[in-house]
Amino acid sequence: MKIRLLLGALTLLVAACSPPQMAPTFISEGNPALLSEWGMMQSDGSRLTLSDGVMAFDLNTPLFTDYAHKQRTIWIPDGLQAEYREGEVLDFPVGTVITKTFYYPRGENSDEVVRTNQRADGWRSDGLVLTDLRLMETRILVHREDGWTALPYVWNAEQTDAHLSRAGHIQRLTLLSDRQNSQDFAYVVPNANQCAGCHAVNNTTRELLPIGPAARHLNRVYEYPEGPANQLQTLVDAGYLDTWPGGDQTPRAAALFDAMAPLNERARSYLDINCAHCHNPVGPADTSGLHLNFNAPLNANLGLCKLPIAAGGGTGGRHHTIVPGQPNLSILLYRMEIMDPASLMPELGRSTVHDEGVALISEWISSLEGTCA
Repeated sequence: MKIRLLLGALTLLVAACSPPQMAPTFISEGNPALLSEWGMMQSDGSRLTLSDGVMAFDLNTPLFTDYAHKQRTIWIPDGLQAEYREGEVLDFPVGTVITKTFYYPRGENSDEVVRTNQRADGWRSDGLVLTDLRLMETRILVHREDGWTALPYVWNAEQTDAHLSRAGHIQRLTLLSDRQNSQDFAYVVPNANQCAGCHAVNNTTRELLPIGPAARHLNRVYEYPEGPANQLQTLVDAGYLDTWPGGDQTPRAAALFDAMAPLNERARSYLDINCAHCHNPVGPADTSGLHLNFNAPLNANLGLCKLPIAAGGGTGGRHHTIVPGQPNLSILLYRMEIMDPASLMPELGRSTVHDEGVALISEWISSLEGTCA
């Protein structure tokens, strides 16, 4: 009897120390002031946990954002399903809520964060242990009757909730790569209008859409609490996805650090996730004539020996977007390396240089054959 009472008291104590579980909510109108009002996740300052039914996911190669780590989630109301689409983002029903939480490993000082390529310590597929992590922001993408709405939330210093920041936010930080090397940079939370700079992937309709959750980016094994499983199959099993052709029949984007994947596939996947939301035949950069989507043919539209159309002073004195075999003469690489806000690419979401991305694209351009007249 005493043992049962002790176990019961211990259970109550653990429950009291855990963040209160909330129910995910589809908010069809208005812009809640607090992230917690959505019920997708909750934090007590020491651990961020996901609510029941909120599924974490990851991408084969993620979009680069100043070396920030990201935890992505999907929630779909009961009785609704997304539809599989081969070359596009899954067709999510009205009511879907997608979140992306940005965070860093902490440095010794309050304004220091640590640069790592691997996922930060403390990550779990059902949440984050916050002891040595700094939460920056969580972006909500909600599918309403009139289309998708993007809302940025900035985390408070206690890491217990995040506040809506439609005007955006800038946080001055120092990025530590090791004890000898550090870099001061401005971490930028986009304002509500800037969200459209990436998510309005069609320049004619200007309709906001998700970017990451396309089948080719999701087709990978993920470490769930129950064990590793393919993400798309897990979505089907959870009732979130109607069906899919199977792993061997579904395109798969190559992972940036997968040394076994062909160089061309890794480079094209990197350009696809980082650049193609603008640089595609109907995207915001359609007038440039540069198409960096995953299925763009290897020709002038991909940049081979292509003369710049709207680069202005962003050419660096170089004459072609890609000069096969010569990355040091290619405008594409120059735009990735520079830090001039008027010329850097991508235009949003980058205040530092992605050294590993630059190295990958440089190696890829070096492998290309041909000459430019």
